[in-house]
Amino acid sequence: MGILNITPDSFYDGAHFLTHDAALARAMQMVDEGVDLIDIGGESTRPGAPAVPLNEELERVLPIIKALRDVGVPLSIDTHKPEVMRAALAEGADLINDIWGLRQPGALELVKQSGCGLCVMHMSGTPQMMQRAPSYQDVVAEVAAFLHARIAELEAAGIERSRISVDPGFGFGKTLEHNYTLLAHLAQLAPADVPLLIGLSRKSMLGAVIDRPASERAAASIAGAICAAERGARIIRVHDVAPTVDALKIWSAVRTADSAR
Repeated sequence: MGILNITPDSFYDGAHFLTHDAALARAMQMVDEGVDLIDIGGESTRPGAPAVPLNEELERVLPIIKALRDVGVPLSIDTHKPEVMRAALAEGADLINDIWGLRQPGALELVKQSGCGLCVMHMSGTPQMMQRAPSYQDVVAEVAAFLHARIAELEAAGIERSRISVDPGFGFGKTLEHNYTLLAHLAQLAPADVPLLIGLSRKSMLGAVIDRPASERAAASIAGAICAAERGARIIRVHDVAPTVDALKIWSAVRTADSAR
């Protein structure tokens, strides 16, 4: 999953793709690099990020979705606003990637009849407050319980299990220790038949270990992607598409050779 942030304040690529032409060029570059899915976002969800007005978010994302709907790969909309979900689906989005896990009023009802893919994420608190003092008795058990409960609630609402993926929400209300504990125990977080979506790319949990700014975390991001894939992640959300695709191809080739022996 390639990240296309149409925002002025995202932690790594803020303001890089604000113009229509720049966003389209980046999307086409990711397609050439082997991306399987493009995740389009018009509101930063970094810790402390201010909320974006509805109309502004719509103005950022809808023209890009419309322009890319025949690009040849599925499109994901990264939003928690039901109004943006509705408009994005009407323009051709294929997946709703929601940091609130479809808990905002009206979100679940909106997507129920759409047939689109869904990703529900775990987040403790809000983007404005989530990193103040995150606390868990057992972070793996508590995140797993939340994700299992959301899957059950979506299914109870009539949403097919095959439409659902889940994201443990690295950096969304977690300390450094929480993040690495979750990464080490990914396989315990969701049922085997529900894909795990993992977003580690260039995040501060990597910078804290290697002591490098976001602009110098590409290698660490690729290492995180391999660790996640090895532990069962099915969707890897990244800024650096080409090198991550290459790294995962080598990882896959080794696994294939190992299983054939």
